Amino acid sequence: MDKTASAETHRIPTGIEGLDHILGGGVTANRLYLVEGTPGTGKTTFSLQFLLEGARRGEPGLYVTLSETEGELRAVAGTHGWSLDGLELFELVPEAGLDPELEQTLLHPSEVELGETVRGVMERVEALKPKRVVLDSLSELRLLAQNPLRYRRQILALKHFFASRDCTVLVLDDRTGEPGDLQLHSIAHGVISLDQTPTGFGAERRRLRVIKMRGIKYSGGYHDMSIITGGVCVYPRLIAADHPGMVSGQMLGTGVDGLDALLGGGLVPGTTTLLSGPAGVGKTTAAVRCMVSALAQGERAAFFLFDERLPTLMIRSAALNMDLRPFIESGHLKIRQIDPAELSPGEFATAVRNAVEHDGAKVIVVDSLNAYLQAMPEDRHLTLQMHELLSYLGQQGVYTLMILGQHGLVGDIRSDVDLSYLADTVLLLRFFEAHGEVRKAISVVKTRTTDHERTIREFRVDGGGLSIGSPLREFQGILTGVPSYKGASGPLMNPEAAAHALGEGSDGVGNG
Repeated sequence: MDKTASAETHRIPTGIEGLDHILGGGVTANRLYLVEGTPGTGKTTFSLQFLLEGARRGEPGLYVTLSETEGELRAVAGTHGWSLDGLELFELVPEAGLDPELEQTLLHPSEVELGETVRGVMERVEALKPKRVVLDSLSELRLLAQNPLRYRRQILALKHFFASRDCTVLVLDDRTGEPGDLQLHSIAHGVISLDQTPTGFGAERRRLRVIKMRGIKYSGGYHDMSIITGGVCVYPRLIAADHPGMVSGQMLGTGVDGLDALLGGGLVPGTTTLLSGPAGVGKTTAAVRCMVSALAQGERAAFFLFDERLPTLMIRSAALNMDLRPFIESGHLKIRQIDPAELSPGEFATAVRNAVEHDGAKVIVVDSLNAYLQAMPEDRHLTLQMHELLSYLGQQGVYTLMILGQHGLVGDIRSDVDLSYLADTVLLLRFFEAHGEVRKAISVVKTRTTDHERTIREFRVDGGGLSIGSPLREFQGILTGVPSYKGASGPLMNPEAAAHALGEGSDGVGNG
């Protein structure tokens, strides 16, 4: 194998979480790469992580700065808890070089300064022989060059110089050049773009995109990223086909016989159940009931809470005979409170993957999709991301429960987005009025895996938990909210009948 082919197969990690996964292991060594982005997108933090990863591997690193001082770089590193003592920081234009008395006047300043700048970089590299180099930034070279031809020639000269020195180079660019100028893209071996987009409310959305990478199969498109204490984190776009799995397990009972009857026996592994209905109808309670049943059977679960406050969920669940604290203390249940204004969809998908792959969660609950929708700029993006996420969870054999709140209480009920076609099972929960009281009804309108019951049943939520009544065969128009009663006897549940059924350990079916 020749030396060129060998170099193409030698990868080095960037040290940036998620990016190496996108690149299939890292970047090709001894090449020049362009990292571009407007000011504030994280280029400096990105490049410092790259050098620090090299230092951890015993590779000398050099940071050449034309725009920031050494003090500023150390201050940036300090905010992340990093020490730059193992790296060489070189200010190409030190303060002494700014003395007006040292300026010459015989030649155009750009002709001398550009040549001196490039020569200064080369001399420093020759003296230190680093394995990783960062040049920050090209905007200063562009200003010194005065015209595109000289600028391109100097960049090509630097590229050829570095190619013969066995070092991997990142050059940073802040996009202050002419719009649409792609000369750097054609010269660089690879191009990584960093973006940030302001939102109407909450933190800006940060994204990364690999525009070009010669000789490497990478994951294209935009990938969400964030800058936290500790550096840049990239959240690779989830592609379900990259994570094949084997669906195993048995049907999971919900702990309520009437609900199991509606579902055709319970929840099937690798399926998604959507609980849809207006606010306050009992969607979260039904989801928690299913989750607690799985936890009682030794499974692990992860609850992603968007809407409700965690203390409220804990208190309410305990009051309904579904205390979650023992499962949290044992480590079988992890509940994550999520602020949709601060969390990007890519970060959420990564959190779900970590719950499944690292924590062993077999039950995932998302409460609710409405808040998740607010984190997305467009509905079609939500649908595509949810399709990939649900496909991934299905391939891993996970029991997925999603809650979708609907507008309205009775009558005309609407949703922000229709995701029912993505779900394997759809549970419809409704309010209805009968005999001067507001009642609740539940039905399964769709399931792909079992022969489910097609009736509509009443259900109650009280101190004993969730109980399901008999099919409401004497009513018509229950799902409209204002049904008409056609029977001779009252089929509705009453508190005494429900309490009696629960007390005797029956199937929770009561006739009032």
